[in-house]
Amino acid sequence: MEFNENFILGCSAIGAGLAVIAGIGPGVGQGIAAGHAAAAVGRNPGAKSAITSTMILGQAVAETTGLYGLIVAILLLFVKPLLW
Repeated sequence: MEFNENFILGCSAIGAGLAVIAGIGPGVGQGIAAGHAAAAVGRNPGAKSAITSTMILGQAVAETTGLYGLIVAILLLFVKPLLW
């Protein structure tokens, strides 16, 4: 079965949109982490540096999912491997 160019480009655009949706999860997770860190600093101000460094490390790990989704979306939009 042979697909035309417009069908392939449309599927690539849909896939890119779905890949960008992967950025919602890290955004929500980072917001929750920042809220809990702020609450922890409010309860124990002396542990601010330890709480902040742990929060930033956790947010950096969570952000990789969003970045991978963005990279996949960019590849789907600008690299056309199925078009000859």
